[in-house]
Amino acid sequence: MDFNVKRLAADAGTFLSRAVQFTEEKLGQAEKTELDAHLENLLVRAENTKQWTERIMKQTEVLLQPNPNVRLEEFVYEKLEKKAPTRMNNHELLGQSMIESGSEFGPGTAYGNALIKCGETEKQIGGAERELIHSAAINFLTPFRNFLEGDFKTILKERKLLQVKRLDLDAAKTRLKKARMTDARAAAEQELRMTQSEFDRQAEITRLLLEGVSSTHAHHLRCLNDFVEAQATYYAQCYQYMVDLQKQLGSFPSSFSNNNQSLVSSGASSISVPTIPVSASLPSVSAGHGSSTASGGFSELRSSNGSRKARVLYDYDAASSSELSLLADEVITVSSVPGMDSDWLMGERGNQKGKVPITYLELLN
Repeated sequence: MDFNVKRLAADAGTFLSRAVQFTEEKLGQAEKTELDAHLENLLVRAENTKQWTERIMKQTEVLLQPNPNVRLEEFVYEKLEKKAPTRMNNHELLGQSMIESGSEFGPGTAYGNALIKCGETEKQIGGAERELIHSAAINFLTPFRNFLEGDFKTILKERKLLQVKRLDLDAAKTRLKKARMTDARAAAEQELRMTQSEFDRQAEITRLLLEGVSSTHAHHLRCLNDFVEAQATYYAQCYQYMVDLQKQLGSFPSSFSNNNQSLVSSGASSISVPTIPVSASLPSVSAGHGSSTASGGFSELRSSNGSRKARVLYDYDAASSSELSLLADEVITVSSVPGMDSDWLMGERGNQKGKVPITYLELLN
């Protein structure tokens, strides 16, 4: 019991020390240890990634399910870990109504037959829409949600702990400045060394987690490619279904044709479904035998043996100690080194130096 009371008192004293340090910093009465610029940039990038991921997720959900009541119902079932009841989508409901009305008017009549054919096509489109929603949920929305509920929460936890370690460090610096007695200064110096070590360790942990956001961007890029491919497949299917329906309706007697039949009948037989190739040009790097993709600017840079400024197009994680990690949109200095592979240049950022792939760079004038 005595041990617990002492520990409680110590924890209360530490909390009070942090609160005092935080308040004095806000009032400008105490010094504040600033994070290095690279870590600050990583923190900003992580926060931007979180905000835009949330926004893209929300708008994608609105696109896939425009009805807010249905979205709310699906959210409740998801939180309850229960399967939402299966219901027909708008295309399937329209198709069902058309089929039922066509059966009522009689399949043997031109109008009734046309309604049934239109209804069957609408149901096909509804099925294609289900496939799109299913694919987008698995390959696009789920990875985005996993980042927000997993990786980013871990980043927030470590960032909060880094803030705590910084307050402890600055409080120790303040106590060292105020110490006058020899024993008090020795204790304060020892405390400062300990808090500095803990702060540096936590800063390194936080930095490693934040640099992992580059991998998240690469993963989300592949997810985006999958989403675009699913959309392209969906629209191609819908186009094919409607072209086939047009041809079927074009065979009906002219007295039952629509106002545009004169235009449709002349061109329906020649309509073809366009081929929609879907591929994402993802940046790839080969350290040994990558294909030469250097532009004229890179060729001139190699021949001149000078240096140029270059803007980074994509995030890049160094695969070895000889390479330099890159952040999208930052500007670095690049130069050519004799004997280096044609797909690489030597990059410099302040005191950091290492190989960088030219496919991730755009030379500046």
